[in-house]
Amino acid sequence: MSADAGRPVSTTAQHEAAERRQAARTLLSCPVLTSHRQPDELALVRRHSTALRSTFARLLGYHLIVEPSFARLVKTPPSADSPPRTVRRGDSPPFTPHTYALFSLACAALLTPGTGEWLLISSLVEQVRADAVTAGVELRDTPADNRRLVQAVGLLIDWGVLTETDGSLSAWSERREEGVLQIHRPLLPHVLPRPLRNVVSLADLFEPMPATAASEPRRSLRRRLVENPLVRREDLPEDERDVLSRERSELSRLLEEHFGLSLEVRAEGAVAYDTEGTLSDVAYPGPGTVRQAALLLTDALTDLARPTGDRPDLVVSWDTVRSELDNVTARHARAWAGAFVADPDRLRKEVVALLESMSLARSLPDGLALHAAAARYRPEPHARPTRAAQRFAVTRRREADEPPSDALFTESFLGEAL
Repeated sequence: MSADAGRPVSTTAQHEAAERRQAARTLLSCPVLTSHRQPDELALVRRHSTALRSTFARLLGYHLIVEPSFARLVKTPPSADSPPRTVRRGDSPPFTPHTYALFSLACAALLTPGTGEWLLISSLVEQVRADAVTAGVELRDTPADNRRLVQAVGLLIDWGVLTETDGSLSAWSERREEGVLQIHRPLLPHVLPRPLRNVVSLADLFEPMPATAASEPRRSLRRRLVENPLVRREDLPEDERDVLSRERSELSRLLEEHFGLSLEVRAEGAVAYDTEGTLSDVAYPGPGTVRQAALLLTDALTDLARPTGDRPDLVVSWDTVRSELDNVTARHARAWAGAFVADPDRLRKEVVALLESMSLARSLPDGLALHAAAARYRPEPHARPTRAAQRFAVTRRREADEPPSDALFTESFLGEAL
């Protein structure tokens, strides 16, 4: 066969691989797809369902359910050292334990025997209120509790479990206007990670499936890299650190081939980053007061911070955090949201929460521990290291009893960014 004759086959194979990769990325960022809300994405997943089931099970230990009207990727629970994954709908406050309880009650209400395919919003609310009394969950008719209830039901709408067919949840919330919801019956039983018939406690509900082989170091390391913005080397078990060191090339190949992620490994840890910037549910850097403030704060703190022993964290006191954040707020007050400018404590809490969700910082009793990887986001990443950075490098070499070298600036996140 001539070279020209082989090209269509190669092109077709590449096209198929690209489609599978795109379908896998879609499921990672949106684990619930429905024909009503994402028809094109679901069609792509269904086209490659056999390969995708194998890929997710083999590489990550995830279970993929694909039906004519929906697809559901069931992930394993995150490790205890993973950053928080609190649900947040748009600009609404993050889910609280109370909101999660109301979400569970809403799911239970939809599963009540005799509930049809359609129901009134008011009927669902009445059932949730009745079940809350039975379950001992406080649910008062107050603006705060009603907002949480709307958030809980709204998440089911976002996921495609419920569809607004006449009226809307927001209209009911604001003016008590009646609305009709349609229940996606085939998807509803798969909202939770496993069937309830054998679950007797909350711990049973989130216990990993036996087939996932959660302790297998290669698979668990791949899960960390795919799900977490940053994997800290000091948080890895010894067997996963060994895989990261010995099998970096194979790990890089698998992440790129199946999920379109590029692996970056440094002295302090590893990042599987998305060059397209579409996979993560947290945009950073990005628009908005909190993201801009976080970026400017880490830039200001990097020059001021100092290492803490053998840890790759730069620790600054809370007084310094407040002072530096006040400084950047004063410089950008006209462009930032007035609510944050007027409430610096709120801005500080949300900035810290954002950095923690990205694994870039940790709150300590006496200050903020900023991971060296935060320096990747500093402006002019290829500029000459500042004097403060050079002093920091010398300090680290002395503590480690290392000879003078430029290796720190090529092997660590801090040096890469500075």
